[in-house]
Amino acid sequence: MNKINYQKELDALIENLVKEKKTPTLLLHSCCAPCSSYVLEYLSKYFKISILFYNPNIYPLEEYSRRVAEQKGLISALKVRNKINFLEGRYDTESFYNTAKGLEDQKEGGARCFKCYELRLKEAAIIAKKQGYDYFTTTLSISPHKNAQKLNEIGHELSKQYDVEYLYSDFKKKEGYKRSIELSNQYGLYRQDYCGCIFSKRERINFNNL
Repeated sequence: MNKINYQKELDALIENLVKEKKTPTLLLHSCCAPCSSYVLEYLSKYFKISILFYNPNIYPLEEYSRRVAEQKGLISALKVRNKINFLEGRYDTESFYNTAKGLEDQKEGGARCFKCYELRLKEAAIIAKKQGYDYFTTTLSISPHKNAQKLNEIGHELSKQYDVEYLYSDFKKKEGYKRSIELSNQYGLYRQDYCGCIFSKRERINFNNL
């Protein structure tokens, strides 16, 4: 795919939904509560959202459990137009380690991360198709450390493969990342200092020890 302004793609879609007075269903993969905060505030005006918390990359189990609890707490606390449902995916860490095999020494943001994007988005696509959602997407593009172009390319391919619409996005646009920090402070959310996997945790520790 050529480089696309995905925020403009989303703006155009939302404009059409408003004109047609439609509120489609959306399965939104979330990596964590802070990243989902702005996305939920923004998209809940236009979609009926179910959060999918599928992140078998997160290490260790205690960290995973804490992030699940934070996500549930945020959903309960947010005052949004449409009710948000919560689905917890499988914590199948073996799937992640199989995906990352041979890429363990890659720096964060490289090939290992792209494989991890695909692992999680694929699960979202499968569930979205199986349960009849109109769209699926992920909160990951809100992070300045995540490759929105790659995320949308993966979403596009999975959309074709599983015959379910992917919601193109670049949530860091329109100061989305800044708003997520504001909402995190407002709701007292735990903001982790590493992406989630053991490799990113090690990289963070090594960086802090320099």
